[in-house]
Order: sequence, then structure tokens, then C-alpha cells
Amino acid sequence: MSGRGGGREKPPVPIREHMAIDVCPGPIRPIRQISDYFPRRSPGEGPAQDGGGPCRPPAPLDTPPGSAPADQGYEADSYDSDDTTALGTLEFDLLYDPESCTLHCTILRAKGLKPMDFNGLADPYVKLHLLPGACKANKLKTRTQRNTLNPVWNEGLTYTGITGEDMARKTLRVSVCDEDKLTHNEFIGETRVPLRRLKPSQKKHFNICLEPQIPLASPSAMSAALRGISCYLRELEQAEQWELEERGRILLALTYSSERRGLLVGILRCAHLAAMDVNGYSDPYVKTYLKPDMEKKSKHKTSVKKKTLNPEYNEEFFYEIDQSELAQKSLEITVWDYDIGKSNDFIGGATLGLDSKGERLRHWLGCLQSPDQRWEQWHTLTNELPESSAFAP
Repeated sequence: MSGRGGGREKPPVPIREHMAIDVCPGPIRPIRQISDYFPRRSPGEGPAQDGGGPCRPPAPLDTPPGSAPADQGYEADSYDSDDTTALGTLEFDLLYDPESCTLHCTILRAKGLKPMDFNGLADPYVKLHLLPGACKANKLKTRTQRNTLNPVWNEGLTYTGITGEDMARKTLRVSVCDEDKLTHNEFIGETRVPLRRLKPSQKKHFNICLEPQIPLASPSAMSAALRGISCYLRELEQAEQWELEERGRILLALTYSSERRGLLVGILRCAHLAAMDVNGYSDPYVKTYLKPDMEKKSKHKTSVKKKTLNPEYNEEFFYEIDQSELAQKSLEITVWDYDIGKSNDFIGGATLGLDSKGERLRHWLGCLQSPDQRWEQWHTLTNELPESSAFAP
């Protein structure tokens, strides 16, 4: 055995052995995004020779003939080119009723879902979201079917307060997930349906293949990082189109009474409110102001409805005001969550006036231009807190 500095030195370790090893805790396995850059050896090809000197710089994406080694089988788990068919199919019906402003979603069945549990089965359920908007405020969910890859639900889910404006710009996200009581629930697949594809009062049937969810950026995977950047840009574009967060819907009725010389405001109901309490519900009530209100005398408040996200009020408030003066005013509606012993939580608000846009402006103009007629309209609540309500819960 030669001493220090004598004899033959150990051959240098090839660079691919340095860069193609995942040193994170757990089993050592190649990182596919880097290892794909270097040529793979065929099963009959041995390691580098002892006296071999520096390695030949491999060409990018250089793939030698022959089958890939068996230790590359992990790639099928991280990405499957047949995900759009391997995830399964989903059948459902959609029907929009413009008269009642409701969107009826009937989840029928799924077939050939991807197994998610150790027994080769899954415990699937379906979630619905309206995008863009607050996910928790407008999430609907079916019951869970146990130990099956071909679940049958035949379950109806209904969105209330969906206006024609919503149908023109919103998208329904339908996702299938696997329920796991021990850990977090797992995503199986999804599809997205632009609501503008639906015709009013006509049921449309869908039987489509589920698609994989776009993964978030991962520092250990270049392709995943690129997909994460794409996902971020897409979410940023949606944020630009819809800057405010939706917190639910409210159904208002406005009537200007020429006989009583005043505005009659009806608070009928709310739907899909954001949950503000730890139990997944809220204790909501509604406040109204007629602005500007220098003397703070225009405040009205409904009763509190306990533990609900879809309260019904059917309460009316009257503001004595001339019709000519009403044109210079705006009606401010805010919804709050009542809390005992601490300040109440703001859920959402909406303002109707000549400075409003879309459905709010049309509702206000209809009330001003057609006295003694009752005008009912659903409005979206947002997280924007009006200044006059900021310190007056």
C-alpha cells in the first residue's frame, strides 16, 4: 500500500454523480430534471474506468439507445402523460334559472377514478367553487362515497344569487378529491366550466375526463417551478380582473314610495356568506346607511341570525326623503358577524348609487326612475369596508 502522496490517485468522481443525487433525508434517488441532462448508461455498460481522466461533457438531452435503467421508474409517479385519462371521468348537469338567479349543479357519477388508498380504492367526494371569488364563501360539497372508484352521487348542489353578470364572467371549478381521515384530503382531478357556455333555463349535460391540478413551484424540480410560475401569472391575471374578494351575496328590494315620500329598503336574505367563526359559520346581521349622513341618523340594523351562512331576514326599513334628494344619496349595505364580548367581524359590503357600476347601478337607477315599483336584485358582497361603517359596528 503506497504512502501519502505516492502511488496512483483515486479517479475523479464524475460530475453526474455529484449533481444527480438528491441529498434530502430518505431514499437516495436521481433528480429527473438534472439526470435527464446527462447520458444514461445502458445495463451492459460499466462504471467509469479507474484511469479514465475527466469525463466527456455530455450533450444536452443526450439519450443513448437501449432501455432506461430500472431505478428510473419513479418518474411515472411524479408525472404521468396519460393523466387526463388515468384520473377518471365525471358526469354532471348544470342548469341556470334566471328568474330565481340560481345555478343548479347535479353531480351524477364518476368512473375509473385513480386509486388513492392502499387498498386500491378511494373515498371520493366532489367540491364546487366559483372563480374568481372567495373559495370558502362559495364552496359546495357532496357527500363522500366509501371504497369505490366508480361512485354514484345523484346529488344536487345549488348556488343562490347568481346574476347574469356572474354568468358572463365566472367559471365553475369542479374538483374530485379523496377523503382521508388520518391525513389531509388528496386531490384526484378537476375540470372548469365557463358559465357563459350555459343557456338560460336549459340543462346542459357534461361527461368529461378529469384533468390534473397544476402543481405549485418546487425548488427541487425545474419543470415544476416553470409550471408554478405559469400558475402564479395566471392567478395574477385573475387578481387584476377581480381585485376585491367576494364574501357572499345579498338580496335587496328597493321601492320609492311617492305616497309616503320616502325610500323603502327590504333586506330579504343572504347566501354563501364567508364563515367568520371557528365552527365554520357566522352569526350575521345587516346594517344600512343612506350617505352622506352627517348626523349619523340613517343607520338601521336587522336582527342577528345564529350559526348560518344563508340567513333569511325579510325585514324592511324606511327612509323619509324627497325623490330629488335621493338622487344625490347612496345606499350602503354591510353585513357583520356578531360576537359576544369583543368587536364584531366585518363580513362584506355593497354600495348602491350613481357612482356604482353594473348590477348595482342598474338597480339604483330603476328605483329612481320608476317610483312605486318594487325592484329586487342580488348583489355581491366584497371585503371593501365603507368608511362610514369602519368605526360603527
